[in-house]
Amino acid sequence: MDLFLYVLAAALIIGGVAGAILPVLPGVPMIFGGIWLAAAVDGYRHLGWGWLVAIGAIAVLGVAVDFIAGSLGAKKIGASPRALWGAGIGTTIGMFFGLPGLLIGPFAGAVIGELWSGKSILRSAHVGVSTWFGMLLGVVAKVVLSFLMIGLAGLALLFS
Repeated sequence: MDLFLYVLAAALIIGGVAGAILPVLPGVPMIFGGIWLAAAVDGYRHLGWGWLVAIGAIAVLGVAVDFIAGSLGAKKIGASPRALWGAGIGTTIGMFFGLPGLLIGPFAGAVIGELWSGKSILRSAHVGVSTWFGMLLGVVAKVVLSFLMIGLAGLALLFS
């Protein structure tokens, strides 16, 4: 039974790394779940509560980055508050429509919000593109945080 659970933990971690890039999978939570499962099967001998809290804090940061990255991209160029709200709402709605929704939702939300603020179509498109750029940087940050979580778990296994 332990072997099956370790294989499941490894599958969660590998799937989580893919999910850090692909927006249809909850990558960071999958990685944390896999690490926690492996720790539980091991009886928390190598990965104790301290390690799990540290890895969990990184996971929370990764999830937060996922939700706010697009809005931060829009904010960086001085988008209106309505555009920021639009990007956030577009991201939330887009999650229900898979990959196309996650690509189009934040962009469309930011553009609609900026247009609603009375800005030109060119300015609104610029805000939408900046939102996409913010999302791209968010994906890079999630990948880095994902490998940091895996690296910390590996350090715990090596040094305990």
